[in-house]
Amino acid sequence: MWQADHTVLDILVLDDNGAPVRPWLTVVLDDHSRAIAGYFLTLDAPSALNTALALRQAIWRKPNPEWIVSGIPEQLYVDNGSDFISDHIEQACISLKIRLIHSLPGRPRGRGKIERVFRTINDMFLPDLPGHTIAGKPLSAPALTLDELRTRFEAFVCGIYHRRKHGSTGEPPVTRWQKGGFLPAMPDSLEQLDMLLVHVPKPRKVLRDGIRLMGRRYVEPMLAAFVGEQVEAVYDPRDLTEIHVYHQGRFVCRALSPEHAGSPSLRAIQRARRSAKERDKQALASTEVFDGDQEDTAPRPTTYRGLRLYAADD
Repeated sequence: MWQADHTVLDILVLDDNGAPVRPWLTVVLDDHSRAIAGYFLTLDAPSALNTALALRQAIWRKPNPEWIVSGIPEQLYVDNGSDFISDHIEQACISLKIRLIHSLPGRPRGRGKIERVFRTINDMFLPDLPGHTIAGKPLSAPALTLDELRTRFEAFVCGIYHRRKHGSTGEPPVTRWQKGGFLPAMPDSLEQLDMLLVHVPKPRKVLRDGIRLMGRRYVEPMLAAFVGEQVEAVYDPRDLTEIHVYHQGRFVCRALSPEHAGSPSLRAIQRARRSAKERDKQALASTEVFDGDQEDTAPRPTTYRGLRLYAADD
């Protein structure tokens, strides 16, 4: 069984504009060994997408060969936060055959294990870093970017936390994981895992100039045969460079966005989504027809190549 939860860290890091911000950490913990299976660091508040990205990192094989914890767990134990009770996470767990268990409100049995991990991180990892805060006040000037904090956090997990004897189990987490005899079940590919956990389908109508999604235009010559047709545009929120287009459950093509050639950060993507929503509201208020984005229909399950996908909340 794995547990997952979020915490805001007692440290200030520098965002893309150089402003100091406290980051959020999502941790996926193996209940038996107390090993950290995966994590996700972000400057944004917890969301279903952030939880999905933490699970993605936990399930798949890590680039660091010392971080051996991976596989699809049998159970995932979480609280009743809005992201953990979202359709996105529920349906992802169904697709991966993970039993999703929510703690009872006011009776968080067993939640102390992951809270202890957060205390260990705050006590052993953060104090030596620039920008560490106590009671909201920084003890030194923030200097790390989010990427630099990720690098240092992974080194702490693999080099210190996993190898230090745990006070409750009496064993280092990585040793207890190896002795547990868990044979991880793995998805067939990282692409399949992304399709189940991360990729988001949105219904769209093909226009003469392509497909409009979140204020951007996606083009591909093959779309000319589908002008006026309703399709599913499947995108990765971490990279809006391209979308995959499906018509009646069959793959049509990959469409690219000429206006979005780079690979933006997740934070930049979320800012763009909020800006697109604001433009939609302004256009609606002025009764002008905005041809940049179309209204979504209600989220519904869609089947592609044997995989079940579910629309995520914006």
